[in-house]
This record gives sequence, structure tokens and C-alpha cells, in this order.
Amino acid sequence: MLYLDCFSGASGDMILGALLDLGVPLDALRAALGSLALEFGEVGADTVTRAGVTATKFRLTDTRPRTEGGGHAHYHLTGIVKAINRSSLSAEGRDRAAHMFERLAAAEAAIHGTPIEKVHLHEVGALDSIIDIVGAVFGFEYLGVDDIDASPLNVGGGTVRCEHGIFPVPAPATARLLEGVPVYGSGTTELVTPTGALLVTSYAKAYGPLPAMAIAKIGYGAGERDPKETPNVLRILSGERTDGRPSSAPDHRTSERIVTIESEIDDMNPQLFGPLMDGLLAAGALDVFYTPVQMKKGRPGTLVTVLAKPESRDPLTDILFRNSTTIGVRYQEMERCCLERTIETVQTEYGPVRFKVARRDGHELNAAPEFDDCELLAAEHGVSIKTVQAAALRARGR
Repeated sequence: MLYLDCFSGASGDMILGALLDLGVPLDALRAALGSLALEFGEVGADTVTRAGVTATKFRLTDTRPRTEGGGHAHYHLTGIVKAINRSSLSAEGRDRAAHMFERLAAAEAAIHGTPIEKVHLHEVGALDSIIDIVGAVFGFEYLGVDDIDASPLNVGGGTVRCEHGIFPVPAPATARLLEGVPVYGSGTTELVTPTGALLVTSYAKAYGPLPAMAIAKIGYGAGERDPKETPNVLRILSGERTDGRPSSAPDHRTSERIVTIESEIDDMNPQLFGPLMDGLLAAGALDVFYTPVQMKKGRPGTLVTVLAKPESRDPLTDILFRNSTTIGVRYQEMERCCLERTIETVQTEYGPVRFKVARRDGHELNAAPEFDDCELLAAEHGVSIKTVQAAALRARGR
């Protein structure tokens, strides 16, 4: 298990530093971040001390050119999700990372009263937040531990300057992301950032004091500041439970609740269906598909079906009302069961090809080469896509 000790708050770089301190290889992290195909400069790690405690400081050197206003351009939710979907994270990791950005966008949308697809992502759109979140997802996957608890979060105190003014700690987005989570205030500065709140609440399954455990390793991740009285670090303890509580590793045979959102449309410009699907997927839809239907008075129409997690229902409904001509939608909650999914890479004579592999109880049931990889390599080498697919299957021994 892992225990996230947030006695001095939590931020994205603190969590990443602690994961590196626990043994996540920096080169592997660089490769995972590079697969986003975003310009971000250099990432590194330094050994530092915070109030006498040795810790790892994750470092991002942003080399992008600045805008006319002197800052850096922010990425929007759609572009972030597209970058995640082309990354080398596992299928589960990509889903988790995309859902985190959707949570952050939904928090900002609720605060500012803005539709989720139009929200200006002050925090989530910043490059360091993208690197921190995707890097942390990779790091937790690398450690292979899903049994994670956390301490109550020390949010600090005082005020913090945000895009729209000065606010009391915790900042509005941070407070919304921490709803339902035990927190307390100690100090005079902001200790929990929105990115830190997002990561802790996305991974921790329970909150409380340190559980009974046999500690095997401890990782310390440093924050930017270095106050003398308290170490500005996040501590992650790794080990085995000794309290008799079973591991909370996911059982992929267990079903999960999803919601189906449906609406028939018979009076919309067909060119709008493509952007509508893109917007729904970027805002958290698990799947979107269109079905031709026969409607009243014999009119041909399109049935729009959206599959989503229950918490995404209202933002997706808002997108349907704003970006289509529908005047009503219907909901149906149901359960689904998914196979465990991983991404594996094989080397062929044309280059590397990723495989989507599905398993149940450790037994492989399906494996298919990634079409986009095969299409790209086929174009590069002047062969058919089928030729690259066959080479990938041979390389994997199928």
C-alpha cells in the first residue's frame, strides 16, 4: 500500500518528487511525457533539503516562446485530452488522466458559471499542471500499487492571488476539488494547489491517520518554498498493511455504474455532428455514437447516444443543449463490466507498434495492434496497413 502524508499540503511537483524518490525512473518518466507530443522543454530532478529533510525536487524548465503578454499560452481541454489519448500511458491511465482534467474543468466551470467546453482553464491549462498530472499517473502506474490512503490535507492559511483576484485559502478550485475530504488549516500560506488536490483525491480511497503497516520505503517530494520551521515536503510511505484489511486492488470483474444520455435529432446541419462528438468526448463522455432512425411523420433522424460516468451527466447534457438542436434528453443508469486493459509495445521491421491487450483474471482474451501506429508506419515505409498489422502480429507471436 501507499500512504500519502500531506502534513505540509500537496502539489503536483511534490507528488511527482515523492514518486521519483520512491524509485520511479526519471528516464522512463521523460519518455512517457514525451509521448504527449507537446512542447515543454526539459524535466529533471534534484536532491534538496527542506528544514533538514532530504527530498527530491521535480523540475520543469519551460522553454516555449512567450506570448505578447509575457506569459505562456494555455492548452484547452480538447487539446489536452487529444494529447493524452496519443500518449504511451495504458488505456486505464489515459482514462484516469483525462477524467482528472475533466474534473478540474468542471470545477472551474461551476465556479465561473461557464459551460465546460468554453471554460478558460487557468490552472489545468498551464503546462506544469499537464506535466504534473500525466507524470503522476505514469508514476503511480509504474509502482503498480492501487491500495492508497491519505492523511487529512493541511490546506495552509492566509490568502492566495488567483486569476480573478485575491481569495482566502483554499482557493475556489481547490476547495471544490476537496469537497467531502477531511482538511484542516495550519500556517499562513497556500499549501494545497488545485493540481495537488486533484491528484490526492483521485487516488486516495480513504483518509485518516497512518494505518498499521510494515514500511518498506519512504519517498519525500519537495515543494518550491523552504520555510525553516516545517519541512515543505509531501511524504509517501510504501509497504504492506498489517491491520488485516484486504488490499483495495481493483477487481476487474466488478461492474461500475454508468449513465446513458440519449436524444433524437432530425433538424440539424450534418456538419455539426462531428464537432458535437468531439466536444462530448473532450468533456468526459466514455463513448458517443450515432444511429440513423425513422422519426415521426416518416422523417429520417439521428439517435445520439452518450455513455458517461454519473457525475458527468449534467455537464454533458449542457453540451448537448448548447451545441445541438435537441430540446430534450433522457437518462438511463445501468451497470457495465470491463476487462483489464493494458498497452504493450512490440518491435517490427517497420518500427514500434502498440497493442491493446485485454485480460480477465490474468488470462489474455483479446489483443489488437493500434491502428494509428500501423497507419503511420505504413505511410512511412510505403506498404499497406495490412502488411504492418501482420508484422506486428508476427512480432507478438500470434
